[in-house]
Amino acid sequence: MKPKLIILSDLWGLKNGDWMKEYVTILETIFEIVVYDCCELGEIDTANYSEAKLHEQFVNGGIEKAVANLLPLEKEKINILAFSVGGTIAWKAGLKGLNVESLFAVSSTRLRYENEIPNGVIKLYFGENDGNKPTDDWFKKLSIDFEILKNKDHHFYTEKNFIRSICSEIL
Repeated sequence: MKPKLIILSDLWGLKNGDWMKEYVTILETIFEIVVYDCCELGEIDTANYSEAKLHEQFVNGGIEKAVANLLPLEKEKINILAFSVGGTIAWKAGLKGLNVESLFAVSSTRLRYENEIPNGVIKLYFGENDGNKPTDDWFKKLSIDFEILKNKDHHFYTEKNFIRSICSEIL
């Protein structure tokens, strides 16, 4: 039986997530994959599909709803690959008892507000040019494994070269 890997979308959900198919294609050779749309988990209204409106809903209760909705769906030990707000959801779910074996969180900039680390092996990835990435002091304080990708902004996780690179690391 293959180990389980869940993939948590970014704030756009699956509606704008064609790039995630490449992750699934590569990773399903080793893992049983389950993909979650963070908009659905967070009960986000996507009628006004703009970054500002989606972000506002996530920070005003959507993240907490997504955590609460994810917890009963995953009872076994899991590996997680999560993008942007998905990484924050995975992190917070881990703190509330989600059985995390490993968490690969990419461009999860809201983690900069976190002070407690969930269980499991954790690796974080951020673009060097992402103005919302955590500070060097935050990384030192939490003593967490991370990688800063040179000359990259927030959405580098949709680029084919990065997709292949992180999938190789996960595999």
